[in-house]
Order: sequence, then C-alpha cells, then structure tokens
Amino acid sequence: IVASVLTMNGMTGISVLILASVVAALYSAAYGFTVEKIAYKPLRQAPRLSPLISAIGMSIFLQNYVLLAQTSDYLPFPNLIPSLPFMEPYSHIMGSTELVIVLTTTVVTVILTLFIKFTRIGKAMRATAQDRSMAMLTGVNVNRVISNTFIIGSALAAIGGVLIASHVGRINFYIGFIAGIKAFTAAVLGGIGSIPGAVLGGLVLGWTESFATGYVSSDYEDVFAFCLLVLILIFRPAGLLGRSTAQKV
Repeated sequence: IVASVLTMNGMTGISVLILASVVAALYSAAYGFTVEKIAYKPLRQAPRLSPLISAIGMSIFLQNYVLLAQTSDYLPFPNLIPSLPFMEPYSHIMGSTELVIVLTTTVVTVILTLFIKFTRIGKAMRATAQDRSMAMLTGVNVNRVISNTFIIGSALAAIGGVLIASHVGRINFYIGFIAGIKAFTAAVLGGIGSIPGAVLGGLVLGWTESFATGYVSSDYEDVFAFCLLVLILIFRPAGLLGRSTAQKV
C-alpha cells in the first residue's frame, strides 16, 4: 500500500523500496508483539505441541483477516527497482531485482549474525533458546527476550515480504503462507538456529525448484522442494550446518 501510494505521487526507485520496507517492518513488528502476547505468552508452560497449534490457528486467522480486508484478488505491486545497464548482459541469469534481493539478504544476514553473537540482547536470546530455566536463574528477563525475538523476527519477515512482492510483482492474502512454509523448509535444510544455514538452505531450495521447473514441470516445483525437506529430515535431521546434540531425559 505504501509503495503504491508513493509511486502514484511520482516517487520511484530504491528510495520507495526502502521506505516501504521500513513502514512494513514497523507495522509487522507491532503485529508480532501483539500476536506473541495473545497467542504465545499464555502458553509458556504448556506442552510443546500447544504453541504449534496456536501458531497454526493464528496463521489461519490472519490470512482470513487480510482476505476480508482486501478480497482474494491479486493486487499489483509496483516495479520499484530500475533496470541497471551493467546487468543487461546477465539478464537471463539474474536481473536487477534479483541482485537487490541477494545484496539485501547478504547485508541483513551479516547484521543479524553480528547482533546475535555480540550484543547483550543477542546473547540473551541464545541463552534463552539453549536453556530457558538456566537463563532465568542468571537474571535474563525471558519474557522480554521472547517478545523482542518476535518483534525482530516480524520486522525481518516484513522486509522479506517486500522483496518477494518486488520479485513476483503482485500480492494477495495467501502469498505469505507459501513463503512462510518455504522459509521454514529453508531453515530446516540449513539447520535450525544457524543464520548462515538458513541462507544456504534457501539457496539449495531455490536451486532444487529451478531444476524441477526446467527439467520436469513447474507444476511439481513445490513437490520437489518438500521431497528435499523429507530427505534431509531422514538422513541429516540437524540440517546442513546444524550440529546433532544429545539431550538427557
């Protein structure tokens, strides 16, 4: 919506993409914070399956909320990334939009990795993920850490959504669901908890879908992606860059 309004008022280019990403990130962060308080915080001490069921229910609710707000029709997303002359010889491999997506992903990955490894909030996130009870004993405010995680994750998801919309050129209420499923698949492929692993998983997933489209049929694109996920779960459950750990029970 922000991008469409700005382009109708004569603004174009990367500046509109950046502004739309910032607004979407702030809006999505507020949504993530609210969803965490409503759907997840009451289930802190519940069995592990309960938050998963709550997540599925919230996903269905948000999809139908957007469906009621904008109908099921596809909405056009303006082309915000101008054609770069030096990319024209390689347009059959990668266009200007894909280049911006790769560069943005690289920058965000580096920033997020440094944030998680070296900042106080990032260390608290890692401690909470490793052992919530021990983190609480060392003075970590677990509730605040989880809320911050939802805020940051939602903001990053919004930036990813803007990039996906720029690539596809249209959006509807269902586009986020498919992207979310594939993002989860990429995270599992790379190794849950590994940020570079998630990027590697996304690349492997993209290559798999491209080969499936080129050599078989575009109708089986998603089938090959999820077959790859099943194979990884069978032969390397920790993912490509993940580490297997023993847990006492």
